[in-house]
Amino acid sequence: MTITDDILLLKLIKNGDEHTLKHLFDTYFVSLCRYINVYLDNQVEAEELAMDIFTYIWVNREQIEIKLSLKAYLFQAARNRCLNALRDRKQTIPLNENLNETLQDKVYPVLEMEELNNLIEEAICALPEKCREVFLKSRQENIPNQEIADDMNISVKTVEAQITKALKRIKSSLGEGYSYLF
Repeated sequence: MTITDDILLLKLIKNGDEHTLKHLFDTYFVSLCRYINVYLDNQVEAEELAMDIFTYIWVNREQIEIKLSLKAYLFQAARNRCLNALRDRKQTIPLNENLNETLQDKVYPVLEMEELNNLIEEAICALPEKCREVFLKSRQENIPNQEIADDMNISVKTVEAQITKALKRIKSSLGEGYSYLF
């Protein structure tokens, strides 16, 4: 979806269009569940959190201001909810003879996320300088496209094109295993 599509979808949702919310749900629910499950390693909890995100959007539709794309908003919301869920678990590891097995079970998802973060960082570092600069301003600093364009003396269309180029290159460098993220 393009930024224009996202703006239209958000406007329709804010006006109470349930069909648009269903379209958004149908488009992203499975991907969100997979993404959440990487963090939590619990499919049922992943589905519940994904449902909570869509419920939150619907209930708070009039107040929501999305500065990134809807997809970016959804995955950032998912990440935040996962981190909250992990924080709330606060599980302790029992001291027994199976300590090594227990530690390995708990560390694996964290190591996978660290590996994914490292792969994304490497892909971002491999971007051409201007493309990387635009992408980081947009995604890490949450600066609106118009403001990026003004800062860098380029058009908004150029900003959008650089972000699209960056996302394609990052997706390509991550491979098919993580295609659901983009």
